[in-house]
Parts: sequence; C-alpha cells; structure tokens
Amino acid sequence: MEDNVLSINTVAVSAAENRGKQPDAKRTSASAERLLTAVTSQLSDDKAEDVITIDLEGKSSIGDYMIVCSGRSTRQVSALAEKLIQKIKVDFGIISRVEGKDRGDWVLIDTGDIIIHIFRPEVREFYQLEKMWLAASPPAT
Repeated sequence: MEDNVLSINTVAVSAAENRGKQPDAKRTSASAERLLTAVTSQLSDDKAEDVITIDLEGKSSIGDYMIVCSGRSTRQVSALAEKLIQKIKVDFGIISRVEGKDRGDWVLIDTGDIIIHIFRPEVREFYQLEKMWLAASPPAT
C-alpha cells in the first residue's frame, strides 16, 4: 500500500513540474493569449459574474495574467472551477494546481501562465484581491 502511495505522489509531482510544458518548445505569450481567450470564454459561457482580467506583465513573475470572478453560490463556484479545470486539461494539456474547490468559497486555479480566482461575492468583497493588483486610478479633478 505504501509503495502505491509513493508512486502516485511521484507521478503527481512529475506532472506538476511538467504541466503546460510543450515538448522541445518554449511557452510563448501567444500560448498565454490563447489560454486567456479560452478561459474568459468558458467563464462567460458558464455565467461567471464580474470577470476581471489583470495583466501581470511588469508587476509579477507568477504568471502573465490574473483573472478574478464570482459565482453566485458555493455550488456555482465549485462547478465553474471544475469545468474550467477540465477544459484547460483537455484543450491545452495543462494540469492545473487547484486550491479550495471542495469548500467553494474561493477557488484558486494556477495554470502557470494564468492565475484564476473564483469567489463567492461575499468572500470577494472581503478580500478585495483585484484592488491589490490593479493600478491606482488617477485622482478625480
């Protein structure tokens, strides 16, 4: 039993280390753009609310983009995440890292190029995550 657990963990670690890497090719901003288009389209199709895309270029090295959106309930948040994870896996061959899907309050999906946060509205309002990443708007005159 212990050997089986070790082999499964080894496979999971190997998959995580290699996720999203194309054989003999560097990942490009064009691939990030295609992924971004697919993710935002899927979120729109699944009725995610208040979808915000944040360009992380020059702000962070954690990814190219961050997406913040809301679902109306824990069930919708979990469903949005599950469907998005499957689409990314099937269409792009990327095994995303996921946190919080079982609770459904705040799900984080890390594809490597894009970090996706799916919140319940109350949780999103409490953390106000997008305010940390969006540039401050110019003062009103």
